[in-house]
Amino acid sequence: MRSGAKVAVVGGVFVLVAGGIGYGAYSVLGSDGGGDGSVASRNATPEVKTGPPSAEEIAQASKGFFDAWAAGDAAGAALLTNNETGAEPVLASYGEDAHIGRVNITPGPAVGTKVPYTVKATVSYDGKSKPLSYASELTVVRGLTTGKALVDWAPTVVHPQLTEGATLRTGESSTPTIEAVDRNGTVLTKEKYPSLGPILDTLREKYGESAGGSAGIETWIEPADEAQPDINLLTLAKGKPGKVQTTLDAGAQAAAERAVKKYAQASVVAVKPSTGAIRAVANNPATGFNAALQGKQAPGSTLKIMTAAMLLEKGLVTANGAAECPKEARYYTRTIHNLDKFSLPDGSTFTQSFARSCNTAFIKLIDDVDDDSALAKEARDVFGIGLDWKTGVVTTDGSVPEEVEGEAAAQYIGQGTVQMNALNMASITATAMTGTFQQPVIVPKSLDNRQLAQASRSLSPSVTQQLKTMMRATAAWGTGAKAMATVGGDKGAKTGSAEVDGQETSNSWFTGFSNDLAAAAVVQTGGHGGDAAGPVVAEVLRAGG
Repeated sequence: MRSGAKVAVVGGVFVLVAGGIGYGAYSVLGSDGGGDGSVASRNATPEVKTGPPSAEEIAQASKGFFDAWAAGDAAGAALLTNNETGAEPVLASYGEDAHIGRVNITPGPAVGTKVPYTVKATVSYDGKSKPLSYASELTVVRGLTTGKALVDWAPTVVHPQLTEGATLRTGESSTPTIEAVDRNGTVLTKEKYPSLGPILDTLREKYGESAGGSAGIETWIEPADEAQPDINLLTLAKGKPGKVQTTLDAGAQAAAERAVKKYAQASVVAVKPSTGAIRAVANNPATGFNAALQGKQAPGSTLKIMTAAMLLEKGLVTANGAAECPKEARYYTRTIHNLDKFSLPDGSTFTQSFARSCNTAFIKLIDDVDDDSALAKEARDVFGIGLDWKTGVVTTDGSVPEEVEGEAAAQYIGQGTVQMNALNMASITATAMTGTFQQPVIVPKSLDNRQLAQASRSLSPSVTQQLKTMMRATAAWGTGAKAMATVGGDKGAKTGSAEVDGQETSNSWFTGFSNDLAAAAVVQTGGHGGDAAGPVVAEVLRAGG
């Protein structure tokens, strides 16, 4: 982690701007007013207020807190929260460790008990100064024992990205900055590609020392978990960045960033099947948890790519062979039906069932598999799921646990205990295209000679060809046709709608390929796979890479 020796707080004038809210003058620690000043009145036990704080109390409590914080009075500000012990060291570190002064706070109109505000301040260290500005909010609650209106303490009150146990610091960084470049040498920045923020922070933490750069002076958030990278907030003096080569493609990344912004919560990843090179990673929202690489969710029917591979390998079906697709099918205690309980006529092929995403065609074959752990073995041995991937950044590498009876049936259609993210599904699609698992990477193996994960076997050429045939059909006339209509080249797809407990609308999943690029996306509560996630994947595939 970075060094950051404590020095004296840099002097400055602390100012509070009321932003036209018109708070009245009051005594922060005084009485609530009223009474005639008599001895009896003074000795009476004050009534402890209950219920939600009033608008006046919210205004007074937040103003008192802002006044003390802006004045550098950590103890006084902490006293006006419902967690004095937790708040004081964090507020003290604002000046002592982060060297933030000249604090100017502008409250906005309260929304219920929440008060939004902007902070404009100056960071000063070693003779260098720069402005720092951001927005956050606090909530006013009533103290449980005192009945007073108090600020509900959370580290995010001080900065929206500050988490429990984390510290704001300013100083000389122990990790030199990096200049990350894409496969063609284009510089990648978090300003231009917001989704890359967490990835660039991690690459700096891992490869900054070996990339040949020198340290600068920065303000950053140091997480409580040492395994997590620091979050850079401000650079007071640039060091010399070291160059770090990535496998990303700036064009595909730009397309991915555009595509996910169309939805409140969405993720997409693109991978080059022949090499495993990650070409794009994007999330909306772009800050915080990297769901595209670290998420864990049921992927719905997109997992039928893997299930189909297992059934083909066992010789239970062929792409052009007949496969039953009734309205519903039962396995032990679990009854599974198709969307809107559709069925396909007798004599329909397995390709037709795959392209129409017929659940029952897969469930009807479980008895013939005669091995509840078969899908888990296929996931690990062929598709590399659950192995320890060394991509260059932190990833969650998928999970298909061994299950029995009804839970095993749910797994066949990507439900139950199956856990995937966009990276995992893009990799599964890439493996289906080539027949051989290539562990995804975001920096070349040559950068640090790390050991990449290897699956124990490949698919046969026959199975690989049949999988591609079924995915091509899905893109041509099946459930993925509308989304893939604008995508050129040799193309294929698979849709998925994952039902989540307690969620009215299913999550939308989609995965597809075009020539030597595979991509997968998930849109939370997006409904059918082709409706929301499909266009996200299509936009990335059109960008190539």
